Amino acid sequence: MIIAHDLGTTGDKASLHGDDGHLVSATTIPYSTHYGEHGIVEQDPNDWWNAVAGATRVLLERASTTKDAIKAVSFSGQMMGAVFLDSQLEPVCPSMIWADTRSGQQCDSLISQVGLQRGYKITGHQLNPTYSLTKIMWLRDNEPEMFARVQKVCLAKDFIVARLTGRLVTDPSDASGTNAYDQTEGCWSEEILSAAGIDPHLLPEIVPSTTIVGTVRASAAEATGLAADTAVVIGGGDGPLAALGAGVVGPEDGAYVYLGSSSWVSVAADQPLLDPRMRTMTFDHVIPGRYVPTATMQAGGGSLQWIAEILQPGGASTKFEHLLSEADTAEASSEGLYFLPHLLGERSPYWNPDARGAFLGLSRHHGRAHMVRAVLEGVAFNLFTCVEAFRDAGIGVDRVDAIGGGAKSDTWLQIIADVWGTTVRRRSIVDEANSLGAAVVAGVATGLLGDFSATHSLSEVTAEFSPDTQRHERYADRHPVFLDAYRRLETWFSARANEDRT
Repeated sequence: MIIAHDLGTTGDKASLHGDDGHLVSATTIPYSTHYGEHGIVEQDPNDWWNAVAGATRVLLERASTTKDAIKAVSFSGQMMGAVFLDSQLEPVCPSMIWADTRSGQQCDSLISQVGLQRGYKITGHQLNPTYSLTKIMWLRDNEPEMFARVQKVCLAKDFIVARLTGRLVTDPSDASGTNAYDQTEGCWSEEILSAAGIDPHLLPEIVPSTTIVGTVRASAAEATGLAADTAVVIGGGDGPLAALGAGVVGPEDGAYVYLGSSSWVSVAADQPLLDPRMRTMTFDHVIPGRYVPTATMQAGGGSLQWIAEILQPGGASTKFEHLLSEADTAEASSEGLYFLPHLLGERSPYWNPDARGAFLGLSRHHGRAHMVRAVLEGVAFNLFTCVEAFRDAGIGVDRVDAIGGGAKSDTWLQIIADVWGTTVRRRSIVDEANSLGAAVVAGVATGLLGDFSATHSLSEVTAEFSPDTQRHERYADRHPVFLDAYRRLETWFSARANEDRT
């Protein structure tokens, strides 16, 4: 059997799989996030470890599975963050996760040294403060005493693998989300690291995603309940593993949309996609020789979570269902109500860390159902701009498979189908798609699965949402209005950000 962990933004989603990769059981252990002023978004890496240890024990106990039955453990992890470790591979400070944008000044400096187009050509990504590299620069520039203790910098899953095995490495999929990786050469970029003034020895060795890094050491075995000889597979970043979990192995598999805390549209490809307008980015796939062109927004499902917490506080598991049910019968953009879902700044399509969320067109008769509907439409509108980037590149997005927690909502998937004018399909595994991808990687690494195509048999389509032609035409008319709202506020966002920085 295989245990896979997905270290997401809100918690560790862990799953137990049979030797054939099929899902047996799943559990989620949440952890907290600190949101501060000026773009601060942090998590404690020790919380990740406690969640992994706790979730592993839950899975073993729930399935009445002995520890000796577990052949391997593998990982999917949130990308683009920075975990700062000392000589003992222990955290020096909280991790600056993907949503942290405080390193704007460092990013401006890096762009002036490298150039935006040159950086995009090397890395497949815009140089941006959401990535790992400028976070490292920020700590160096603002916390020199703390930075002096830092011996290694890694990503979330790498830290957990190091605690399990004592060995620190990363894989190409996660490395490709740091802004420090040369995608053509498949190694850390000397040019960019030199411009950033960062010693390449701070970064881990890059190994294939299927690498068995080691086995669980005694102290970790006691904490997790795993056997000390259990194989530990490095796995990959959550974006590429979501693709694998969604069955997107090659170009023929089409597109998928992930509706999690951040949200994205993505495909698999045989080469990176370099968009002339830099609306998209490209990660390395966990599959050797494949790539994952992606357009990611900062707060997709995160926008829905935010509005739910504001309008219906409390921990009731049914609050999302209730709010979505109300939104299903409400109107938003058809009544002139729009929501800009840029609560954490924005990546695709604007790459503007200064962008902020906003409701526009609020009227006295609008209630919470209208506001939730506006949030759902706002995310769909923003992702539609990303879909257009793929279509401009000749990549058809005629059918999209949906995964992630937001994919459980019929209302949201129908809105997406209508806004994009494309069929949207829900797969049987939505919350566990990332960990399913990690399980497939472990299966391939240990020989339990023949190859990555095994993922095609591990989930199936359970619902299909076809676009309504008239609704799509109306949404197509409103999409430029949505874009115009951002353009009109862009200078206002920048002016407010400049005030904060001074």
